[in-house]
Amino acid sequence: MALSRHNIPHYARLMRLDRPIGIYLLLWPTLWALMLAANGMPPIKELVLFVLGVVVMRSAGCVINDYADRHVDGAVKRTNSRPLVSGDVTAREALQLFSVLILIAFLIVIQLSWPTILLSGVALVLASIYPFMKRYTHLPQAVLGAAYGWAIPMAVMAVRGDIPEWGWLLFVANLLWTIAYDTLYAMVDRDDDLVVGIKSSAILFGSADKLIVGVLQVMTLGLLVAVFLLTDRGVFAYLGLAAAVMLFAHQHYCIRHRDRDACFKAFLDNHYVGMVVAIGLFIDLVIV
Repeated sequence: MALSRHNIPHYARLMRLDRPIGIYLLLWPTLWALMLAANGMPPIKELVLFVLGVVVMRSAGCVINDYADRHVDGAVKRTNSRPLVSGDVTAREALQLFSVLILIAFLIVIQLSWPTILLSGVALVLASIYPFMKRYTHLPQAVLGAAYGWAIPMAVMAVRGDIPEWGWLLFVANLLWTIAYDTLYAMVDRDDDLVVGIKSSAILFGSADKLIVGVLQVMTLGLLVAVFLLTDRGVFAYLGLAAAVMLFAHQHYCIRHRDRDACFKAFLDNHYVGMVVAIGLFIDLVIV
């Protein structure tokens, strides 16, 4: 069975194009890296290619995630209407769509330098294995963080031709931030995940979940300060971090009772964290 144009709306839902939060959470750190690597406005070619790559790889990640979870999503309140559960998309179609998206991503990445192309192989492996990690480890969020953050060394390499110390610190900062916000996401599904046997950081952390999320957020901010010191950033970059501090504090207020909807809102609000940091860097590097 080939992909059908009549199923395009269902394919779009499978890729979560109707829920772009994942695109934002992947895009903002990529923009941080591009601006820092260029010490200003990044080259248009690299900017366009990485934005397209973010959309395509996030879509591919959603498809393979739903394929991996197709037998358990029906038992989880948040996911029981996904296209593979409802039968709107078959498992075979999902694999075909994943293959098409990976091909598109390959066509994008081959426009970049050879070292960047070689780095992209790691991104493919991470994106492919993440959905299956929740069967084997309580920290699949760490694999997701590596998958989401791998665009950072790729972006730095594409613009600079090397990856300095601050590039790896930025990667680790993003990894820790991802574990933090994806733990908030996992807190939404914790009760259902315990029933179906899915592992997550929210289950691992238990009653210490809020504390550990806070520690991860503080570590993220500390690493970003280190990156800004190493790259000699100005006051507006730090103002962006100050805004992120306030947003993190608001998230903790929201999740104080661990209400499902509040945890989900706190997760979504991380989009604004990435955005204010990006705005601070943009003003500092491009405008001022």
